[in-house]
Amino acid sequence: MHKKLAVAIIHGMGNQKKGFADETIEMINKLFAKKLEHLIKDPASYLKIEPILWAPVFSDREEKLFERMVHKNKLNFQELRKFIVTYLGDAIAYQPVETAKQNYERVHEKIGEALYLLSNQAGDQAPLCVISHSLGSVIASNYFYDLQFKQNDIACIVDKSSPLEKGDTLTLFYTMGTTLPLWSLRYYNFSRPISIPSSNLQKYYPGLNGEWINFYDKEDVLGFPLRAVDENYQKTVNEDREVNVGGILTSWNPLCHTGYFIDMDVIEPIVDGLVRTWKKINNL
Repeated sequence: MHKKLAVAIIHGMGNQKKGFADETIEMINKLFAKKLEHLIKDPASYLKIEPILWAPVFSDREEKLFERMVHKNKLNFQELRKFIVTYLGDAIAYQPVETAKQNYERVHEKIGEALYLLSNQAGDQAPLCVISHSLGSVIASNYFYDLQFKQNDIACIVDKSSPLEKGDTLTLFYTMGTTLPLWSLRYYNFSRPISIPSSNLQKYYPGLNGEWINFYDKEDVLGFPLRAVDENYQKTVNEDREVNVGGILTSWNPLCHTGYFIDMDVIEPIVDGLVRTWKKINNL
C-alpha cells in the first residue's frame, strides 16, 4: 500500500463560495495522475485534497454592513463599495485582538477542521502541502507560525492532535498573489518566517526536502515577491516565481489577482512538488 499526500487549499479575500477550488483540484488530480500513470494505477487516489472555506466567518456581517450603510443610504459606486467591504473588510476583520474567540481564532478553527479531515483521509503522518492565495497565505503563515512558535499558547489543542494537525509534516508551501509583505508593516520585527519544511519533518521522513515557492504577477497590485522582505525570508523562501496569470481581459491588469488558481504555470510546479514528494516517501 502506497503512502498518501495531504493537500490543503486556502482561498484569499472576498466572499468565496463552496466549490471555489473545484477546478483547481481537478487540474491537480489530472496532472498528478498523468505524471505517475506509468508507475501505479489510479495515482490521484493517493492525493487527499481539502479546500478550506473561511469566508463565511465574515460574509454575513459584511453583507449586513453593506445593506445598512451603503444600499439603504443609496451611496454612489455601490459595486465598488461592495468590493471594498468584502475584500478590505476581510483583511480588517481578520486582525488578531486580545479578546478570546474573535475572528482570528474562528478563521484558524476552519484550518484546524480541514487538517483533522486530511489527517483521517491521508493518514496522521502524511506529508502536508498547503496552497494559499492572497490573504489566505497570511492566514496560513499565521496558523503555522502559532503552531511552530507559540505552542504554549495552544497546548491543549496540540496535545490532542496528530502530527499532521500539529504542522509537524508540513512539507510544501505555495503562496500565490500574497499580501504577506504588507503584513510586515504591522510588526516592528517581522523577520521570523515559518519553517518550510517543518523542523519536525525529519522525524517522520528522513531526507525528505520541502519547498516554498511564491508565485506573483507584476500586474497584480496585491501580489508581492517575498524573498526581498529580509534576509530570513530570503533564506526560507526557495523561489519568487514571476508568472503571467489571468485571461484575455485580466492578464494585463490588476484583475489578474484572481487567476492563479487555474493557471498551468502555477499548477504544474505545484504538481511537480507533489510528485517528487510522493515518490520520495514511497521509495520510487
